[in-house]
Amino acid sequence: MRLSDTDISQAAADLLTAEQSLTQIGLLTKRHPDLDMDGAYAIQNAFARAKLDAGRKVIGWKIGLTSKAMQDALKIDIPDSGVLFDDMLFENAGAIPKTRFIQPRIEAEIAFVMKAPLGGDTVTRGQVLAATDYVCPSLEILDTRIQRVDPETGQARRIFDTIADNAANAGLVLGTEKHDPDTLDLRWVGAIVSRNGEVEETGLGAGVLNDPVESVVWLARRMAGYGQTIEAGQVILSGSFIRPVECPSGTEIHADFGLFGSVSCSFA
Repeated sequence: MRLSDTDISQAAADLLTAEQSLTQIGLLTKRHPDLDMDGAYAIQNAFARAKLDAGRKVIGWKIGLTSKAMQDALKIDIPDSGVLFDDMLFENAGAIPKTRFIQPRIEAEIAFVMKAPLGGDTVTRGQVLAATDYVCPSLEILDTRIQRVDPETGQARRIFDTIADNAANAGLVLGTEKHDPDTLDLRWVGAIVSRNGEVEETGLGAGVLNDPVESVVWLARRMAGYGQTIEAGQVILSGSFIRPVECPSGTEIHADFGLFGSVSCSFA
């Protein structure tokens, strides 16, 4: 059953309140057992519109659930996506304020920065490369404004909870190194990710739909179904090739991408 406009607006408002108060809300899939992907994206869009109304600007998009392992864990066979806003961008090697997030985690990704618009349901790999200004190392900061597990039933959040929650996106950090994607096989670009000086995760770009470029192809085609396009100047986080790393207060993160560069941040 399709969610009513009132249900959608209320869910988006609750997510905004959770973000501002640093207090998680209950599972939307428990509140609305019939919540599906279209309903989840409708809530995400209402959440995004509220942010735009408050003065925020869209700076790009994130793609999530691009690895086979994560898709299998959530019993889905497609990625998801979320919106990046201007207040989500943090300086490389900078500190993340303690009062900003609820339960922050990070993922290592290859970011695409676009020089031309990209859209349509027939977008190709070649068109993605032609529209890309450069690629660079990045960290995505995840947060969840929705409880990961319902305390009463033990039910874990579902993919529709995550999509509604802006695909769990909360921030990003971009490395300073810039590369022409035509000169690299991004499948072999990877990172060694350390937390407080100890290696936590490693991975390769091939973990992202076998090729991070194909992840951007998927995003452009999915957006076409909602009448959206990727704009020049926007940042695309192509998807993580590591598992999320928990970042409680006092955590220092460093992602070494080898010759591709590095990116880091700390959590106050």
